[in-house]
Amino acid sequence: MLLGLSGALRRDSTNTKLLRAAARHYGGEFSEADLHLPLYDGDLEQRNGIPAEVEALADQIGEADAVIISTPEYNQSLSGVLKNALDWVSRVKGNPWEAKPVALMSAAAGRSGGARGNYALRLAMTSFRPRLLSGEVLLAASSKQFDDEGGLVSEQYNDAVRNLMSALKAEVVRR
Repeated sequence: MLLGLSGALRRDSTNTKLLRAAARHYGGEFSEADLHLPLYDGDLEQRNGIPAEVEALADQIGEADAVIISTPEYNQSLSGVLKNALDWVSRVKGNPWEAKPVALMSAAAGRSGGARGNYALRLAMTSFRPRLLSGEVLLAASSKQFDDEGGLVSEQYNDAVRNLMSALKAEVVRR
């Protein structure tokens, strides 16, 4: 099973659309994680423990064959929503990310396609020791890149996503 994490909560997020397009290229069972989590607060954790929705997310990550993450670039970094999810999951017992094949992507309005946000995401992920793919998809001018059905309109981007998903499948088989 392929799990997708979108760093954007907006209903019509191009990052969520990019995840879904990638999942179609990957094929098979796909699930999207819900990142509507409380803000990380050490006092809350000490008082109440790990929230059930965080435990559920950690379980989804652990059970997935592979994970794709797409983040918008906010102020030259990954989104707060995604960083919060990573922070919470780092608090669960065990490490669901350990040796997990993970592909990173970004969709952004600018010409760089969210390159700085994706770089920040890559840095944030390294401490979890996943098997991060060296390639990535950086979707520039993202609001213009999808048709009405959520498909990518550019053959260049379709090829990039297809190649990234092929590499991710190869990592799953290698596992």
